[in-house]
This record gives sequence, C-alpha cells and structure tokens, in this order.
Amino acid sequence: MTDLTLAALAAAVRAREVSPVELAEEYLARIDRDNDRIGAYLAVDHEGALAAAREAEALVRSGVRDLPMLCGVPVSVKDTCPVKGLRYTAGSKVFADRVAEVDAAVVTQVRRAGMVVLGKTNAAEFGCSSYTETVFGAARNPHDLTRTAGGSSGGAAASVAAGLAPAAHGSDGGGSVRIPAACCGLVGIKPTRGRVSPAPGPDSAGLATAGPIARTVADAALLLDAMSTVRPGDTHQLPPVPAGHFANSAERDPGRLRIGVIRGSASDDPWCRRACEDTVALLADLGHDVAYAAPTDPDDYREEFAVVWSLLACSVPVPAEREQDLLPLTRWLREKARGYDAVTFMSALVSMQATARRIASRYDRFDVVLSSATAALPPLVGGLVDDDPAQTFENMLEFHPLTPLANITGQPSLTVPALRTPGGLPAGVLLTGRYGAETTLISVAAQLERAKR
Repeated sequence: MTDLTLAALAAAVRAREVSPVELAEEYLARIDRDNDRIGAYLAVDHEGALAAAREAEALVRSGVRDLPMLCGVPVSVKDTCPVKGLRYTAGSKVFADRVAEVDAAVVTQVRRAGMVVLGKTNAAEFGCSSYTETVFGAARNPHDLTRTAGGSSGGAAASVAAGLAPAAHGSDGGGSVRIPAACCGLVGIKPTRGRVSPAPGPDSAGLATAGPIARTVADAALLLDAMSTVRPGDTHQLPPVPAGHFANSAERDPGRLRIGVIRGSASDDPWCRRACEDTVALLADLGHDVAYAAPTDPDDYREEFAVVWSLLACSVPVPAEREQDLLPLTRWLREKARGYDAVTFMSALVSMQATARRIASRYDRFDVVLSSATAALPPLVGGLVDDDPAQTFENMLEFHPLTPLANITGQPSLTVPALRTPGGLPAGVLLTGRYGAETTLISVAAQLERAKR
C-alpha cells in the first residue's frame, strides 16, 4: 500500500479496497522500522493516527456519499507547525518538551480533508537553515544516507522519499519546501503568498508559507487543495478556490507557454546544469516558446533578505538564559537582529518590496521561469556548516541562490525532479510562475512528468 500515490490511496479508500486502519498501521510500522537511520520524524503519534484512521474507516463503512477528498490517507506535518497534543519543538532544544495547545489552520484543513496525521517531522531550528541538522539528529537523504535531505523541511521530504508518508506538509520561507524536495527527488510547491493561512502564527514579512511535498505533481496539487485556506487576520489573503482546483490542473494541457530560462553559474555542479538544459530541450520539444532570460544575482536581494531573515529568527521568544542552547547559526542570526532598530527593519521591508517588483518585472513577459533548483547536488551531512555562522549563511545562499526570489516576490514556485546521477542522487529544476498562477505551474510540471515516463 505504501507504494501507491496519494491520489491512488484516496481512490482505494473510497472504493473500500484499502482499509484506513491497515494503511495507518503499515506506515507506522515502516516508521518504527526505518526512522532511526533516516531521522525523518521527531514525534510519531501512534495512538492519534490509529484513532483518526478508525474514524475514517467508520465513515467509509457508513456509506456516506460525499467523503472528504483524502479520507483515511496519512500525512506528516513539519515540526515548526503546531498539532494539538503533539510535541512542538520547532527544531530547538529550547522547546524540546513543549506540547502544542492548538492545531495550526493548515492542520485543521488537512484533517477536514480526512487525512490521518502520522506525526511531526524533523525541521531546522526555527526553520532558519537549508539543511536539517539539530540536537535531535540529522534528516538524512534516503538516496544516500551520508547526505542531507535539505532544509528546513528536511524531515518532511525524507518521510516521503523513504516511504514513511505518502505526502508531507512543509513550509517555505527561502526555499525550505523546494530545496529538500529537490534533494530527495520529489515535487515541492511553494504556493502564492496568501494561499495558505499561517494562523495561529504571524506573517510579519510575508516570506514564508506552508506547502506540500509529494512524489508526483498530481499528489502535490491534491495536497495543496487540502491545505489552501484563509483566516481572519491574515496579512495576505487570496480568494478561495473550488474543490479540486489544483488537482484538476495537473490533468490539463498547459497550452503553449512562454518560458524564460535563467542560466546557472559556471561554478554550478555539472549535473545541476544538465538538469536545467535537459528540461529546456524537453520543453521546446513539447512546443513551448523557450528563451534565455536575464540572470538574477543573489546580491540583488542578499542585504535586505539577511536583515529580515535575522529578525524573523529573533522573533521567536526565547528566555535569555536559554539562548546558549540555540544552534550557532540561530544565535548568530538573533545577535545580528538585536543590532537593528525598527527603522532598519522597516527600511529592509520597503527595500525588499522594491526588489520584488524589480525582479518580477524583469520576467513579466514569461508565463514560467525555469532554473536549476540548486547549484549543487545534496551535500554531505554537515557539509554546509562552518565554524563561522556567517560563512554557513553564505554557504546556504550559494547552494540555492534562486529559491529565495519567489519568497520575496510572493509568486508561486515549485520543484520537479529532472534527473538522477549515475550514483543515484537527484537533481531538480525550479519553475516559478505569475502571482496566483499555481495552475499553470502544476499543468506544465505534470506535462514534463508525463513526458519522462
């Protein structure tokens, strides 16, 4: 059963071909068997998952005609997101014993869709890094356990790639869904700003949003349908979409698109460059108008992004006596933030908004912009970390120089697998679309996926 896609599982449950209880039991058994070597989960909710599975099974047996769209299908939730009654560490030793008192809005949404929460996945401390290596252990890449699963949603991606969940909730403030998806050979979607409510958390900078990680484009789109919601008080809100809106777009032909290609640097890994080049050729063969576009230098956004990123790290309340328990990168970011005043922060936000408009206008003649998802293959565990946290931060930006752009502009962006090296390591490509146009991205990504079968 764990080989089936999210969509296939949902259909099998509705047809009573698969028991939600047996499905939950099988995933829980796999987690118990494999999680210690992969580091995907920080907390596994055996009791809660089985209780939810029994409720789903009773609903199916009752003969209700309009079952929730993902009734009885398991999912994992990133540990920077609260799930009522479960451990909620945000990847930090400081909160090792914290238990969430409420469900986040996105968790409420997946429960309403009938999904069974298996547990909480390993995440970078406060979501601050593009690797997942904390005091609780590293999230390892199931394709090569010596390498990172990426971050900050590393545990989420590892849970899907290792078959410990059919799909996963992640969150993305600078690439944190798309980077681990690329590292693990998966599909990851960063939705448009305002598509998924951050409640009960704040959204002070508009950089971060929840997003799905899955094995196929259709599965990621289906989970995005389940996750999408707005709540009163959200800073950014998009109108609700009809049920099945994103899943249906995975089945539609995208039509002929104008696709701009951002070339990588000459120093990028050859396999990452090849992933982009092969995808360019395939898109042209599929009939799209493909042209090379002006590159974006990370220096275009680095300064203001670093200011806002450090202030977001500092916005998490930590008792003064517990600062020493934070990881070096987190401490460094928070120390930097304390050196800024309110004027500096507001100036950085204003500058970042101007940067967003400049970047978006640079590519406004294209329907989709394509680039390599990362500049290098998944590094070894510990490979991005330097004794100097400032250098660690630079290492991260060099590893994924283009993923933060969509967080700054608020545009939708997704990662799809492009190739595997002879050693089995995945390399992915990044597709970024117009504001609010996830359907276009999903349609063309699904088209690419079909063309590679």
